[in-house]
Amino acid sequence: MVVQAYILIQTDVGKAAEVATAIAQVKGVTLAEDVTGPYDVIVRAEARNVDELGKLVVSKVQVLDGITRTLTCPVVHI
Repeated sequence: MVVQAYILIQTDVGKAAEVATAIAQVKGVTLAEDVTGPYDVIVRAEARNVDELGKLVVSKVQVLDGITRTLTCPVVHI
């Protein structure tokens, strides 16, 4: 079963569009949009399991230039 999550991202001032464009190229990311509000970019991502999702966030997303904070929200399927 695939694990899906929303990743809420805060960026440096003026970096939201650049970060969204860069994240959209990451394998496992299905959607990346720059938005207004308390977060600057919202990402929809998927992975084979929770461990792979964690690795995606830590090694592929958080390392991108311009990101200051992330919050990962796994999707709950009932």
